Amino acid sequence: MTNIVAVTACPSGVAHTYMAAESIANAAKANGWNVKVETQGSIGIENELTKEDVAAADMVILTKDIGIKFEERFKDKPVVRIGVSDAVRRAPQVMEKVAAYLAKASA
Repeated sequence: MTNIVAVTACPSGVAHTYMAAESIANAAKANGWNVKVETQGSIGIENELTKEDVAAADMVILTKDIGIKFEERFKDKPVVRIGVSDAVRRAPQVMEKVAAYLAKASA
């Protein structure tokens, strides 16, 4: 089973952070993957990824509109960086690219 973790954050830390999280989660689940998304919003970190979540991850998705806190925890993992608007509007296409990468990596 493929495991995806993601962290979403936007400059204002409100709506787009959560919309991006929902879009990523739905698109990953549509592929039959396990997914956990941490949000770093105006009220702090929610649904924080554990060390176990990160260790089990086959791919990490990070939004790139502002800095992600504690990004060093992903240093040994493949990371995809996308804009918050891409996460909201194009999550299925992002997952297609993730699937292609994972297929190449396992071949």
